[in-house]
Amino acid sequence: MNLIASPFESIEHAVIWLLIIFSVATWGLALLKGVQFTRLKRQDRKFHQQFWAASSLDSAAELAHNQPGAAARVALAGYAAIQVPDGAQATDLSQAINHQDRLERALRQQIVRERRSLETGLAILASIGSTSPFIGLFGTVWGIMSALKGISAAGSASLETVAGPIGAALVATGVGIAVAVPAVLVYNYFLRRLKLTAADLDDFAHDFYSLAQKNAFRVLVHPALKKSGATPTGQKVKEAS
Repeated sequence: MNLIASPFESIEHAVIWLLIIFSVATWGLALLKGVQFTRLKRQDRKFHQQFWAASSLDSAAELAHNQPGAAARVALAGYAAIQVPDGAQATDLSQAINHQDRLERALRQQIVRERRSLETGLAILASIGSTSPFIGLFGTVWGIMSALKGISAAGSASLETVAGPIGAALVATGVGIAVAVPAVLVYNYFLRRLKLTAADLDDFAHDFYSLAQKNAFRVLVHPALKKSGATPTGQKVKEAS
């Protein structure tokens, strides 16, 4: 009997430990994502206050370079797309070619990068929330199989013989549900925050686009950006992101 029950019991224990690992991963990701979104919200709020207090789009360029946060990186991508290179005149027709499309593409690509950064870990939460009940159910089914083999070997089907092993097998399903519910709630919460953050970045990008349009999609290269090595192609922005 021990040779038969041992593999079943080991698989039940493996299922329980796997669900415990999932639970630890869920709460760990919840803590990390909470810190990430809270810090990002604080950084973006500070940048917005300073950006809209600037006297012009050119004077706000240094803020985008010095401030951290998603909104600052979106602005920096926009500046890199419409900067006038050294030696070129702001009135040159060559400086107006494709600046509008370049700016729109740069803003959109940077927002996509920010979304990818914020989405990190959400797929794991979704997977844990969707698979944990089934993993727990698998452990229960396996435990019931083990219990039935034990009952068959004992040759007795009394309530005491059946209730104990079956009740122990149902623990895996309970643990699976207990792991899945927080994972789903955490996933939905941060997915909502992701959508709100992305919407705020879209609004800021639209406002930045309007300001750039007012400047004929041209800004002078700011001294701080010259020192940092930022280029009109946005290479520095990609490295920063």
